Amino acid sequence: MLTIDIYIYIYIYIYIYIYIYIYIYICFCSKIIGARYYGISFNDVGSPRDYVGHGTHVASTAAGNIVSQASMLGLGHGTSRGGVPSARIAVYKVFRSSACDASNILSAFDDAIADRVDMLSVSIGGEIENHHSIFKDPLSIGSFHAMKNGVLTVFAAGNDGPQPTSLDNFSPWSIVVGAGTIERKFVT
Repeated sequence: MLTIDIYIYIYIYIYIYIYIYIYIYICFCSKIIGARYYGISFNDVGSPRDYVGHGTHVASTAAGNIVSQASMLGLGHGTSRGGVPSARIAVYKVFRSSACDASNILSAFDDAIADRVDMLSVSIGGEIENHHSIFKDPLSIGSFHAMKNGVLTVFAAGNDGPQPTSLDNFSPWSIVVGAGTIERKFVT
């Protein structure tokens, strides 16, 4: 939502000079209060913008505004909202178009802790080096540092399975969430 308030100040002095000061205050009323990116390679855009849609999807699930009369392809009319619509979002983009380095992940955790975020929603896994070793996994290490500083980390369980080793994130000091479907269909 874009709000524009125009303040016009007119000062008339004894010498009949008219000074009109127009101050345009633009308030974007944005949910995103901070954004950083890490380790962008030569082929990537140096920006925290989401060009794939995954980060936008995750952010709207966590903190999306209330939208009445929402529908997907005419199905399921109703009100859509994120888990905490009043929440604000700080973005820490660690994935490049082709990879994600452990140093990027740890830097993002450190910056989020320094920025005093209340919680972290981390929807990455699987593709990271040393991911299944809790003592070498950058997600486990970063979330441990966050926990020690009073920041809750919530991880996505992953997109694979169901097998005993299909869980992507597993550190005991974080919350891991997942969803499932069983023959769910949209009937038209």
